[in-house]
Amino acid sequence: MQTISKTAAEAPFFVGIDLGGTNIKAGVTDNQGRVVWQGQEPTHVERGPEDGARRIAQLILRAVREAGLSESEVGGVGLGSPGTMDIPGGRLVVPANLKGWEYFPIRDRVAQHCGRPITFANDATAAAFGERWVGAGKGFHSLILLTLGTGIGCGIIVGDLLLDGRHSHGGEYGHTVIDCRPDARSCSCGRRGHFEAYASATAVTKRAHEILAAGRVSMLTPRLEDGAALEPKLIAETAEAGDELSRQLVLETAEYLGIGIVNLMHTIDPDAILIGGAMTFGGHGSRIGRTFLERVKHEIFLRAYPAVGDHTVIDFATLGGSAGFIGAAGIARLEASKKS
Repeated sequence: MQTISKTAAEAPFFVGIDLGGTNIKAGVTDNQGRVVWQGQEPTHVERGPEDGARRIAQLILRAVREAGLSESEVGGVGLGSPGTMDIPGGRLVVPANLKGWEYFPIRDRVAQHCGRPITFANDATAAAFGERWVGAGKGFHSLILLTLGTGIGCGIIVGDLLLDGRHSHGGEYGHTVIDCRPDARSCSCGRRGHFEAYASATAVTKRAHEILAAGRVSMLTPRLEDGAALEPKLIAETAEAGDELSRQLVLETAEYLGIGIVNLMHTIDPDAILIGGAMTFGGHGSRIGRTFLERVKHEIFLRAYPAVGDHTVIDFATLGGSAGFIGAAGIARLEASKKS
């Protein structure tokens, strides 16, 4: 994500933090969502939540300082964090990527360390808000973002409403059921038939292992023997090179994704559904990525009620790894506007 100079920006400014299990990403945006400054540092989950809250606060203060801002120019600070969480209470609950941080009041502890109030949000919701504010969803009233990675993240935005749900678990779409057979695939949560068990990067890798173990010939085999990791990026590369097994894995994933998206469309009836995260098989920049998207659309066409399916935009997200901190800044901006 390119940055602009402060002189070209429009005040006020907003700080966004995207807390992950590996890195803490930070950015400063202007009032139009343009990035003025960005940076990151390791999360160091093993050091515990209090150390994490202190370093998040230090990163916020560093962002303000290095962006050349005075305290009065900062309109708000947003923090996006992985779930599960208690958003009204400002607490983490049992965040999968932050072991040892359970039930920690992160919003208030970061606020105490940096001396500023913090707007707290789910990281998938923040990413969705970023895409709607300045990304592929700009101009849409309602938007759903699916992030495909180890699991499946989902953020749902309708107008200025963030669909967090009564217990802060709205958008846990990876755990909806798309296969009700008793022998359906097991999800990482231990239940069967969940969307994540079929359309996440973990699911694709597991299917690839199973097929290769059964003796299927593939371009993947020599790459794995040379030490490459079996992951969606490698599958995309070999599919692009013409490997039939890899292409099959990509198209199967598109089918499962299409099934899940149809259920979302019929529930929310959004303007757009965007696909992001680490597993887009190259996105618009590769032939197999474009084929993946077209197959998703085809599966939706086969299953969706036309009044919904014919009018919903299906596309790739565009903000990449910047979506989280941009969206967190945007949610802080939204909160500030409610108070003015």
